Amino acid sequence: MNSIELLKQLYAVNSKHSNYQILSNRLSELLDENLITVNSRYEKERLEYIFNKISVKDKRVLDIGGNTGYFSFEILEHGASNVHYFEGNKHHAEFVKLAANELGYTDKISINNEYYTFKQSEPQNFHITLLLNVLHHIGDDYGDKSLNIKKAKENILKQINAMANKTEYLIFQLGFCWQGNIKTGLFEQGTKLEMLDYLDKGTRQHWDILHIGIAEKNDGNVIYADINTANEHRNDALGEFLNRPLLILRSKT
Repeated sequence: MNSIELLKQLYAVNSKHSNYQILSNRLSELLDENLITVNSRYEKERLEYIFNKISVKDKRVLDIGGNTGYFSFEILEHGASNVHYFEGNKHHAEFVKLAANELGYTDKISINNEYYTFKQSEPQNFHITLLLNVLHHIGDDYGDKSLNIKKAKENILKQINAMANKTEYLIFQLGFCWQGNIKTGLFEQGTKLEMLDYLDKGTRQHWDILHIGIAEKNDGNVIYADINTANEHRNDALGEFLNRPLLILRSKT
């Protein structure tokens, strides 16, 4: 089996988070997205918002829960000096390792097939960290399986704040449902403002929230715009994922 066919096979392996990201632009050309199943969670739209707010050129980047590498590879394409990629799913990590070889990025990406540990003692090593839609899986995909929802919420804040001495900027999203279960909402009303208030109060000693991107839909197209009085309220017509704010934080450390 050649490397392209193996990439297609690895991408197609069924799991809880399979087909969770689109392919990076160059990978899309290599693999032909018309021949594989790809589900978009508005990666391009989120990345456009991020690039409008922060430059990745010559930056050291950490990608926690990198899945099949869309953000890692696109950030490298936009001039990042290197990416440290962490992903607990072995098939995703194998996919990214093989894709990095095909794209000529083996010297610029460090691939770690493990869950990131959020250790407080680690020094600051990165300019930018991506922590997108990971922490609501604590006690499920990673971490202590015996956690209750109260402890899970406490640990979410601890893990965000633990990053303040490791990275200058944190690009962050959080799901509304703990462990992806709609019966265990992290917030009583499940609103954007509840989430943002929880994050602001819980992180303000460690982080400044610089930007908050909110998904909007216009004529069928999704964009992320700065938060305002028109988009700050929950819009159930968009679905759960597009109600998740996209935050860019700067460390106070």
